[in-house]
Amino acid sequence: MSELRLDRVSRWYGNVVAVNGVSMTIGPGVTGLLGPNGAGKSTLIHMMGGFLEPSSGTVTLDGAPIWRNPGIYRVLGLVPEHEAAYDFLTGRQFILAMAKLHKLPDPGAAAQRAIDLVEMDYAASRPIGQYSKGMKQRIKMASALVHDPAVLLLDEPFNGMDPRQRLQLMDLIRRMAAEGRTILFSSHILEEVERLASHIEVIVAGRHAASGDFREIRRLMTDRPHLFLVRSADDRALAAAIIADGSARSVRLTPKGLEVEAVDFRRFTLLLPRLARDAQVRLWEVAPSDESLESVFSYLVAR
Repeated sequence: MSELRLDRVSRWYGNVVAVNGVSMTIGPGVTGLLGPNGAGKSTLIHMMGGFLEPSSGTVTLDGAPIWRNPGIYRVLGLVPEHEAAYDFLTGRQFILAMAKLHKLPDPGAAAQRAIDLVEMDYAASRPIGQYSKGMKQRIKMASALVHDPAVLLLDEPFNGMDPRQRLQLMDLIRRMAAEGRTILFSSHILEEVERLASHIEVIVAGRHAASGDFREIRRLMTDRPHLFLVRSADDRALAAAIIADGSARSVRLTPKGLEVEAVDFRRFTLLLPRLARDAQVRLWEVAPSDESLESVFSYLVAR
C-alpha cells in the first residue's frame, strides 16, 4: 500500500502564488481533492505526478522524492484533465504503445486488460480522433491503468462522460480502492466526490483549508449553527419544549417538520430525546440538513 506525502509544498510563477505551504498525506482508498476554480488543484496534481517541481517543500511517494524520479511511474498512473492522446492512433494502438513504453513483459495482454477494464473494446479499433469527450476520458484511464499501478492521480476524470459512463467509472474506482490502491481525484461536481470519496482534501486560494471526512469537518465548524430537520408525532409541542429549554438558536415549523438551528451539535443531539420524552412526544426522525458536502464546501470557501 502506497502513500503520497506533501510537506509544506509551495509553487509560484513569478509573483503569482498558485500553491502556498500545503501539507497533506494521501493514503489507500479514495481521496477527493476539492477547491474552487483556480484554487491550485491541478498544480498540486502535477507536482504529485512529477510534472512540476515544487518551488519549496517536498512531494514524496513512499518516502522517495517524485521530482526527477522516473522510477515512480512504475507504480503511478495519471489521468490529466486535458486530452493527452494521439488522435491518429486507434485506442488499441495507443494503449499498446503505453504498455511497450512501460516495458511490460506481455504488452498485448496488458493493453487488452486495460481496455476491458474501462469497457472500451467496442471502440478500440477506431481512431481516437473519432472519439467523444467521454470516450477519450476512458481511453486515458486505460493508459493510466495499463501497468497496474498502486497509485492513481485523476484530474477531473468524469469530464464529458454521460451518466452510464460515470457510473461505470465510479464502480471501477471503488473496486480498485477496495484492492488497496491509493486514488486521488479532483472534481468540480460535488455529488461525484460525495458518492466516491471516503476522505476529502480542500484547497482554497492555494492554501490547505480542510482535511478528513466532510461530516466530521462540518461538526468541527463551531462558529456556524447546525441545522436539523426533526419530525415527530406532535411538532408544535416539541417546538415549544425546544424553545422553552433555550437549546436552539431558532425553531421553525414547516410542512416537512421542524427546522432547528442549534449552536452545539453534540449537546443538541443528546438533549433532544430528553426534551421529547418530557413533553411526551414520539420522535420519528432527526437528520442534520446541512451536512452535505455542498454545504461544507460552501462554508469553507466563504471563510
